[in-house]
Amino acid sequence: MNSRPSHNTQAILLLTGPLLAGAREEAPVLTFTEYNRLARLLREWQKQPADLLGREAPALLDHCAAPFGRSRVEALLARGVLLGQVVDRWYERALWVISRADPQYPRRLKARLKESAPLLLYGCGEVALLEGGGLAVVGSRDADEERLRFTAEVGRLAAQAHLPVVSGGAKGVDRAAMWGALEAGGTAVGVLADSLERAALARGNRQALMAERLVLVSPYDPAAGFHVGHAMQRNKAIYALADAGLVVSSDLEKGGTWAGAIEQLTRLCLVPVFVRNGPDASAGNAALLAQGARPWPDLHDPEDLLAALAAASAMPEARQELLVFEASDLAPPAPFAPAAQLAVPAAERLFNEVREILRQQLAQARTEAEVAELLAVGKPQAKAWLLRLMEERVVEKLAKPVRYRVTLGAERLPE
Repeated sequence: MNSRPSHNTQAILLLTGPLLAGAREEAPVLTFTEYNRLARLLREWQKQPADLLGREAPALLDHCAAPFGRSRVEALLARGVLLGQVVDRWYERALWVISRADPQYPRRLKARLKESAPLLLYGCGEVALLEGGGLAVVGSRDADEERLRFTAEVGRLAAQAHLPVVSGGAKGVDRAAMWGALEAGGTAVGVLADSLERAALARGNRQALMAERLVLVSPYDPAAGFHVGHAMQRNKAIYALADAGLVVSSDLEKGGTWAGAIEQLTRLCLVPVFVRNGPDASAGNAALLAQGARPWPDLHDPEDLLAALAAASAMPEARQELLVFEASDLAPPAPFAPAAQLAVPAAERLFNEVREILRQQLAQARTEAEVAELLAVGKPQAKAWLLRLMEERVVEKLAKPVRYRVTLGAERLPE
């Protein structure tokens, strides 16, 4: 993707974007909180941000601009020439920008973070990778060689399991995880806190970006430098884009890795959080276990990884029905029980019900994400079931794009 920003995104950039990083603006841009308030006012009139640039702008400004100062809002919206120059610069560097008002914006971020989701995402690479879920891997910038080897191996295992790696792109654990996945032929998502423009132009990233196996994104201006607050804030986006998280190494009660993991464990609870454990685990990792994180299991192959993530995602905070039915004659199975309470016969009964449903529902080929949505489960669980059904030759995998459908005659196979 390397397209010009939509009209809605242009309006949001004018209202909230610095446009020239580090430059002093004539009017201060709207803060995150202020923009959310403006967006609510626009919704009251059933309008979009782009309408502030159209013929209805005077009336909308009368209604919406008073809390922020009409002259301030008008001055921000008048920066069109500057915006055009900045967009040209981004376009020349294969950078794009999307906003919460765009259909390409990751659904996970909006659904999970709601008004806390970043207003803008600047990026380089294939935007569709942001919808792939995967394993978030985070940790120290100063990890030792042994931890970096462990992290790279996790990345390779995720690639073999066809799971994207989501990380922060910083040196140390983040890059080890991402490059472990990429070198094994997998995909990676880097959620950067700074210097997106430099990372997008870096020689080491270009091949994976052009092959559409890597996407780099940032909620902050592509030219922005490092800021501790930005590094802390982007952590929630890393977890929100993933199906599960792994903390390789964390300081105790300090640093971005610790803060992001604690936020997940105690407040957001978006995904299950694992930590690397063992005799050489950091004090921070041990403390995260005490806060409810799960010990990273001993894994030997991709199936082990998928099973571990499926078991974790099958422990719902609230008991939900397993299926979203598209056919009225299907009887719903029992809701999930915590994985620790699933005896083998019960798990087999559950899988048998899933098998029968997918025999009917996969007469039309579906993507992995569509199967997960159909079954109302996480992608790791859906992937684990699909792999097993492929082994049984009940389901076959199609390529370009990757989809799954029932194998001819499988709808009549005996148990």
